[in-house]
Amino acid sequence: MTTVEKVRSEVMTLSASERASLAHELILSLDDASDYDLGPTQEGEIQRRLKMVREGTASGRPAAEVFADIRARYS
Repeated sequence: MTTVEKVRSEVMTLSASERASLAHELILSLDDASDYDLGPTQEGEIQRRLKMVREGTASGRPAAEVFADIRARYS
């Protein structure tokens, strides 16, 4: 078993929120972190939305619906 396979196997035992956090960190590691510097307003909004998701009070739409809206708007 390769190192990547071992890591993948271990990661899959994490909770969904832990995997999401790890995925976020991995994606950010692919680019220059300075591209993602956010001000206090943006950081506050992210924290507010994250709290809503964790508390189960956030509402959302299926991704397919969102992408269809984007395609319709920009096609």
